Amino acid sequence: MQITGTHFNYYQVCKRKLWLFANGINFEHTSDLVYEGKLIHEDSYHQRSEKYEEIELDGIKVDYYDTRNRVIHEIKKSNKVERAHEWQLKYYIYVFERNGINEVKGILEYPVLRKTEQIILSEIDRNIICEMEASIEKIISDESCPVLEEKNICKSCSYFEFCFSKEIEK
Repeated sequence: MQITGTHFNYYQVCKRKLWLFANGINFEHTSDLVYEGKLIHEDSYHQRSEKYEEIELDGIKVDYYDTRNRVIHEIKKSNKVERAHEWQLKYYIYVFERNGINEVKGILEYPVLRKTEQIILSEIDRNIICEMEASIEKIISDESCPVLEEKNICKSCSYFEFCFSKEIEK
């Protein structure tokens, strides 16, 4: 299976969510929060689609790529899981490098918060990404789903009802 930016993001957020998503159990299409995020992506930077490209490369899909300045722009709704967003963007930079596109930087953008953050990829990050890739592959190829770990962000997750539903015992 080809690892995507979504896998990297979910790896940071929740191993169970990662496994479920990678194994074809997907609830994003039913989530109002996911839909709201898509609207923010589509409506925030109208002029971008004229200047920048949305690029798909080796299983990743970046929101906007400024080829002249070598900057990947990644748009997010909220910074609640900012660490996951940072690693997802670092993974994008890593994939670009792996494909011979060097000296790429990233910008995380939170239009609702009016916040941006510049992201660079260090040599230490590259090594960590290799370790993460191996760990992601191990998790998603496991036959059983990781156990539920309740976190503060669970209630806003599209998998919440799946993870927290319990069958009524008779």
